Amino acid sequence: MKFAFFGTPDIAVIVLDELEKNGFIPSLVVTNPDAPFGRKHTLTPPPAKAWAEARGVAVFQPVSLSQNDGHPMTAIFDTKAEWDLFIVAAYGKLMPAWLLNLPKHGTINVHPSLLPALRGASPIRSAILGDVRETGATIMQMDAELDHGPILAQVPANISESKWPLRGRELDRHLASLGGQLLVETIPRWLNGEVTPIEQNHDQATFCTKITKDMSELTLDPHQLPAGDEAYQMLLKIRAFDGWPETFFIHEGKRIKIKDAELADNETLRITRIIPEGKSEMGFDSYFK
Repeated sequence: MKFAFFGTPDIAVIVLDELEKNGFIPSLVVTNPDAPFGRKHTLTPPPAKAWAEARGVAVFQPVSLSQNDGHPMTAIFDTKAEWDLFIVAAYGKLMPAWLLNLPKHGTINVHPSLLPALRGASPIRSAILGDVRETGATIMQMDAELDHGPILAQVPANISESKWPLRGRELDRHLASLGGQLLVETIPRWLNGEVTPIEQNHDQATFCTKITKDMSELTLDPHQLPAGDEAYQMLLKIRAFDGWPETFFIHEGKRIKIKDAELADNETLRITRIIPEGKSEMGFDSYFK
């Protein structure tokens, strides 16, 4: 099978790892361009590119997927190349219909939610933020609309109530691995014509929250942390924003970044790890003695 993989961040690499473990190696990885990273804004390749280059897999990094933006799209995706399948996992760009329909078996997507719930770009973090405990992974056939195409396979995450809410990066890994495993099971059945696509119930569709940096600030008194529903809503945001954009509060004019928190006695917010402005990570109690 000759296939191209479209994906960019760490969760895309988890899906690639699942494919590799089962003998599926892409002929091409399509990912975002290198981007500035860190305080020094060092130009850094996306994780999917690093994965591909370590294995000698060809990489293509278009700014967009338009046929009219100066990139040699027809040379890269030559119809004579006889692509069997395109696989998409957290790519980050809209794909035009001509490209979706190019492979013999179309384009399929690994989406980390139980579609039609949480369509959009941030389903994992939106699940935590919205306290959506029934989540999972979906393999869908892509069409020209966002997360709109028919479902090929689904699996629930079955997250224990005692572990909820998971931290964002923890749920990233869990759902990406779950989706990768489901993808590996689905590919041969899809290629052999053994899967009947099921149209989504579009009337039941819900959509992701657009997460931005300006949502990160919490209003709280570190000497009198909230309890009850207010505490739980703050915990959801802290866990959802794990890694990025991360929550913070202002104390005596200084920005205090929250690294982790929990509920004490299932009631009161307990912040455990912080990074005070100008300092290294430390315990909350060590700073607010």
